[in-house]
Amino acid sequence: MAAAPLVVSCGDPAGIGPEIVAQAWQALGGTLPFAWIGDPRHLPSDLPHRLVDSPAAAADVAASALPVLALPFPAAATPGRPDPANAPGVVAAIERAATLVMAGAAAAMVTAPINKKRLRDGADFAFPGHTEFLGHLAGGADVVMMLACPALRVVPATIHVPLSQVPALVTTTRLETVIRTTHAALQRDFALPAPRIAVAGLNPHAGENGLMGGEDAAIIAPLVARLAAGDMAITGPHAADSLFHPAARAGYDAAVCMYHDQALIPIKTIDFAGGVNVTLGLPFIRTSPDHGTAYDIAGRGRADPASMIAALRMAARMAGNRA
Repeated sequence: MAAAPLVVSCGDPAGIGPEIVAQAWQALGGTLPFAWIGDPRHLPSDLPHRLVDSPAAAADVAASALPVLALPFPAAATPGRPDPANAPGVVAAIERAATLVMAGAAAAMVTAPINKKRLRDGADFAFPGHTEFLGHLAGGADVVMMLACPALRVVPATIHVPLSQVPALVTTTRLETVIRTTHAALQRDFALPAPRIAVAGLNPHAGENGLMGGEDAAIIAPLVARLAAGDMAITGPHAADSLFHPAARAGYDAAVCMYHDQALIPIKTIDFAGGVNVTLGLPFIRTSPDHGTAYDIAGRGRADPASMIAALRMAARMAGNRA
């Protein structure tokens, strides 16, 4: 596990972020110390919390109260009703968490859910999501998104782009970067010395020898063959419709998929509550719950903290492996 405490950015305070962080602290207590970055006014009123000056202080506080690195926001938070005035604070919390981790003051960062459109409207947030913003904060790192649960790890080669743009983005250069970044992360952060990677095809039946599209034979297959010849344990392109049943999953440690839904539908079907979003390719560790702000249930006592708890535990394990 991590030698230093983790930091958790608050996310949108009008969503379920404050609730699931509170529940995660209640579940983990002092066994996995973390410091929450946000405005204490946004936490549940009955949650014991204590202000700290640094993530290191969280270890002494976490057993009895949620450690808080205070970041004042312009406004209070109403569950389910995001306030544009608070959007800059949400961004500032992410920036502070990344700064602390890059400085070595925290072992890893976990991010509570944000709403990209709300940030764009309220803070001129120019990024498609956390993943791209963190790559920017890390100096332009070429980042890759992984979704992980105990039964499956998936990596979409293209992320938050319209489906119509995907074929043009599936290039040899992009795919090789994604695959090599995934391979390195599986070794360094997941303690897999010889990771096995399966690559999904872009088209139905992986193109079926050109009958259903030429990208699989022209781009994906030659790249996979070249990487396999270089001693990487990699196979593909595989027909995506037969890549995620239990017997198939037993044959690989991660599946590289061509687009967002091809990767996220299987993992959310297998483990909707326990999936974790992991950003690969950063000089630090970042995980997140694999769900959104859930404005519709915020403040109603219905939020499930399972994914936040899984994200905290995975971040700690990754930090321990990396150390």
